[in-house]
Amino acid sequence: MQDFRNLEVWNKAHNLTLDVYRLTEHFPRTEVFGLSIQLRRGAASIATNLAEGCGRAQGEFPRFLQIAFGSACEVEYQLLLSRDLELITIDAHDTVSAKLLEVKRMLHGLLKRVQRDVRPLAPAEQLTAV
Repeated sequence: MQDFRNLEVWNKAHNLTLDVYRLTEHFPRTEVFGLSIQLRRGAASIATNLAEGCGRAQGEFPRFLQIAFGSACEVEYQLLLSRDLELITIDAHDTVSAKLLEVKRMLHGLLKRVQRDVRPLAPAEQLTAV
Protein backbone atom coordinates (compact mmCIF):
# COMPACT_ATOMS: atom_id res chain seq x y z
CA MET A 1 0.00 0.00 0.00
CA GLN A 2 1.30 3.43 -0.91
CA ASP A 3 0.07 7.00 -0.66
CA PHE A 4 -1.55 7.85 -4.00
CA ARG A 5 -0.55 11.50 -3.58
CA ASN A 6 3.06 10.44 -4.13
CA LEU A 7 2.27 9.23 -7.66
CA GLU A 8 3.12 11.83 -10.30
CA VAL A 9 0.40 10.40 -12.55
CA TRP A 10 -2.19 10.90 -9.79
CA ASN A 11 -1.19 14.56 -9.44
CA LYS A 12 -1.49 15.08 -13.19
CA ALA A 13 -4.84 13.26 -13.26
CA HIS A 14 -6.08 15.40 -10.37
CA ASN A 15 -5.07 18.60 -12.18
CA LEU A 16 -6.74 17.30 -15.34
CA THR A 17 -9.93 16.80 -13.35
CA LEU A 18 -9.76 20.37 -12.08
CA ASP A 19 -9.31 21.58 -15.67
CA VAL A 20 -12.32 19.55 -16.83
CA TYR A 21 -14.48 20.97 -14.03
CA ARG A 22 -13.48 24.51 -15.03
CA LEU A 23 -14.05 23.73 -18.70
CA THR A 24 -17.56 22.40 -18.13
CA GLU A 25 -18.66 25.29 -15.89
CA HIS A 26 -19.75 27.15 -19.01
CA PHE A 27 -21.65 24.32 -20.68
CA PRO A 28 -25.31 25.09 -21.38
CA ARG A 29 -27.87 24.11 -18.74
CA THR A 30 -29.16 21.44 -21.12
CA GLU A 31 -25.87 19.58 -20.61
CA VAL A 32 -25.86 19.67 -16.81
CA PHE A 33 -27.05 16.05 -16.67
CA GLY A 34 -25.51 15.09 -19.99
CA LEU A 35 -22.06 15.63 -21.38
CA SER A 36 -20.95 17.92 -18.55
CA ILE A 37 -21.48 15.31 -15.84
CA GLN A 38 -20.06 12.53 -18.02
CA LEU A 39 -16.85 14.49 -18.58
CA ARG A 40 -16.53 15.34 -14.90
CA ARG A 41 -17.16 11.80 -13.73
CA GLY A 42 -14.82 10.33 -16.31
CA ALA A 43 -11.99 12.68 -15.40
CA ALA A 44 -12.49 12.15 -11.68
CA SER A 45 -12.57 8.39 -12.24
CA ILE A 46 -8.96 8.43 -13.43
CA ALA A 47 -7.59 9.86 -10.20
CA THR A 48 -10.15 7.97 -8.10
CA ASN A 49 -9.08 4.59 -9.46
CA LEU A 50 -5.43 5.42 -8.87
CA ALA A 51 -6.25 6.29 -5.26
CA GLU A 52 -8.34 3.18 -4.72
CA GLY A 53 -5.75 0.95 -6.37
CA CYS A 54 -3.07 2.27 -4.02
CA GLY A 55 -5.23 1.19 -1.09
CA ARG A 56 -5.59 -2.37 -2.32
CA ALA A 57 -3.29 -5.35 -2.37
CA GLN A 58 -0.37 -5.03 -4.78
CA GLY A 59 -1.83 -7.68 -7.08
CA GLU A 60 -5.04 -5.67 -7.53
CA PHE A 61 -3.34 -2.43 -8.53
CA PRO A 62 -3.01 -3.31 -12.26
CA ARG A 63 -6.78 -3.76 -12.53
CA PHE A 64 -7.38 -0.26 -11.17
CA LEU A 65 -4.79 1.15 -13.58
CA GLN A 66 -6.68 -0.49 -16.45
CA ILE A 67 -9.95 1.03 -15.25
CA ALA A 68 -8.28 4.45 -14.97
CA PHE A 69 -6.97 4.07 -18.53
CA GLY A 70 -10.45 3.16 -19.76
CA SER A 71 -11.85 6.28 -18.09
CA ALA A 72 -9.14 8.34 -19.80
CA CYS A 73 -10.26 6.96 -23.16
CA GLU A 74 -13.86 7.92 -22.36
CA VAL A 75 -12.78 11.46 -21.51
CA GLU A 76 -10.81 11.63 -24.75
CA TYR A 77 -13.96 10.93 -26.76
CA GLN A 78 -16.12 13.25 -24.66
CA LEU A 79 -13.65 16.09 -25.25
CA LEU A 80 -13.84 15.44 -29.00
CA LEU A 81 -17.63 15.48 -28.84
CA SER A 82 -17.60 18.70 -26.82
CA ARG A 83 -15.34 20.29 -29.42
CA ASP A 84 -17.44 19.09 -32.35
CA LEU A 85 -20.63 20.34 -30.67
CA GLU A 86 -18.81 23.66 -30.19
CA LEU A 87 -19.22 23.53 -26.42
CA ILE A 88 -15.48 24.14 -26.08
CA THR A 89 -13.04 25.92 -28.34
CA ILE A 90 -10.48 24.09 -30.42
CA ASP A 91 -7.73 25.67 -28.30
CA ALA A 92 -9.36 24.50 -25.05
CA HIS A 93 -9.79 21.03 -26.50
CA ASP A 94 -6.16 20.87 -27.62
CA THR A 95 -4.85 22.09 -24.25
CA VAL A 96 -6.84 19.63 -22.16
CA SER A 97 -6.31 16.79 -24.63
CA ALA A 98 -2.53 17.26 -24.43
CA LYS A 99 -2.72 16.89 -20.65
CA LEU A 100 -4.94 13.85 -21.05
CA LEU A 101 -2.51 12.26 -23.49
CA GLU A 102 0.30 12.71 -20.98
CA VAL A 103 -1.80 11.03 -18.27
CA LYS A 104 -2.62 8.15 -20.63
CA ARG A 105 1.05 7.63 -21.45
CA MET A 106 1.96 7.66 -17.78
CA LEU A 107 -0.80 5.20 -16.93
CA HIS A 108 0.34 2.88 -19.71
CA GLY A 109 3.95 3.03 -18.53
CA LEU A 110 3.01 2.47 -14.89
CA LEU A 111 0.76 -0.45 -15.84
CA LYS A 112 3.57 -2.13 -17.78
CA ARG A 113 5.98 -1.65 -14.88
CA VAL A 114 3.51 -2.92 -12.28
CA GLN A 115 2.55 -5.94 -14.37
CA ARG A 116 6.21 -6.82 -14.69
CA ASP A 117 6.75 -6.49 -10.93
CA VAL A 118 3.64 -8.42 -9.87
CA ARG A 119 4.15 -12.08 -10.53
CA PRO A 120 1.17 -14.44 -10.21
CA LEU A 121 1.25 -17.05 -7.46
CA ALA A 122 2.13 -20.58 -8.46
CA PRO A 123 -0.72 -23.12 -7.87
CA ALA A 124 0.92 -24.47 -4.69
CA GLU A 125 1.33 -20.92 -3.34
CA GLN A 126 -2.34 -20.16 -4.06
CA LEU A 127 -3.43 -23.02 -1.82
CA THR A 128 -1.28 -21.86 1.09
CA ALA A 129 -2.21 -18.19 0.60
CA VAL A 130 -5.90 -18.93 1.27
